[in-house]
Amino acid sequence: MFAFIARQPILDLKKDVFAYELFFRDGKNNCFPVVERDEATNKLIAQKYRTLQLDDISCSKKSFINFQPEALEEGLNPSLDPENVVVELGADEHHMDRLLDTCKQVKNMGYKLALENCRVEGEWQSIIPYVDMIKVNTDKCNYEKLSGNLQQFLDADVKLIAEKVETHEDFNICRDVGFDYFQGYFFSKPESVSQQSLPTSKLTLVELMGASSSATFDVENINRVIEHDVGLSYMLLRFINNPTINKRYKITSLRHALNYMGEVEIKKFIALLALTNLSDDKPLELLHLSLVRAKFCDLVGVEKNIGSNPPTAFLVGLFSMLDALLDKNMSNLVEKLPLVEEVKVALCGGQNELSVYLMLVQAFESGNWLKVIRISKLLEIDQKLLHSMFNEAILWGNGVRKSISPHFPEAKT
Repeated sequence: MFAFIARQPILDLKKDVFAYELFFRDGKNNCFPVVERDEATNKLIAQKYRTLQLDDISCSKKSFINFQPEALEEGLNPSLDPENVVVELGADEHHMDRLLDTCKQVKNMGYKLALENCRVEGEWQSIIPYVDMIKVNTDKCNYEKLSGNLQQFLDADVKLIAEKVETHEDFNICRDVGFDYFQGYFFSKPESVSQQSLPTSKLTLVELMGASSSATFDVENINRVIEHDVGLSYMLLRFINNPTINKRYKITSLRHALNYMGEVEIKKFIALLALTNLSDDKPLELLHLSLVRAKFCDLVGVEKNIGSNPPTAFLVGLFSMLDALLDKNMSNLVEKLPLVEEVKVALCGGQNELSVYLMLVQAFESGNWLKVIRISKLLEIDQKLLHSMFNEAILWGNGVRKSISPHFPEAKT
């Protein structure tokens, strides 16, 4: 259904994903696209680019979708389920009568409603009965003043969503003020950078990740390590039999799995498996974001023919938030990893081709379409093809996350 789209997670008080906000490149101001395409055009797009259904994009979580008021005049797309879609509207104080009418219309259609960019010091008494959530930009705000202005919404049991939450300190303050949900990339930052040594168990995993960065490595030794760990063996077999990874053969043994995957894929799996075990006390979305980045960077690397052994593009995406997973400074971490130099440079903020891949995937994550266009020209890759790659990365990340995590929800039929 959708070919040109991005998403940003909205987390709850436990830092679990509550919903995703969706950004549409082919819609005005990232809003839901209202341009009608004929059936032939839709079919052509579906054939040429990988498209996503809503459940694919939002992992069966709720989807926040911003609509222009005029797009609502003739009703919403019948494929949108009011149980799973939250309609987002701009909080336009200059046209309160029109906003009130639109809110009533949305509620009559059975959808939950969220007001975006809401100035909480304004007069919202006429609107509040029709609103389920408000989104407040908390960037550089006066929290003491903000707290006093939120009471009118708290009294009406309207849920509060803090936007632009970029640090753990911001998250803690917004939580204490009374916000219910949080949007921003605070969860992808280290909570505290300390020089304490990593526990032995995690250090072993970090070293195992380093093995995936070598041009050659001892497959037999890796086989022995995994064979002696029932948990690792189980995860490998579950991973390799996931339909997203392998649609053709039923893998029944560890040896069969290693032979089937080949050296490069084994290296990817080892890095992925190690990262998964490192992230057991972190928000699951942090791992999911790492998976999508890994696959997207890998696909771009294949398109640019940069070589796959070691799988440098994949590793840059996968390890790009290692500092947040371990609460360590990235430059200190890469010193402990036997990574190839170009991976280290990209992870530490240096400039090379791999760092451009990271900038590109981050532009997709935030729906920064101008930056996507600019980097696509730099890499000489058609931007629509990049959208298709990003969609493929989302699907791959969903499949892998499902195979390695018991918390991933089943998609609805």
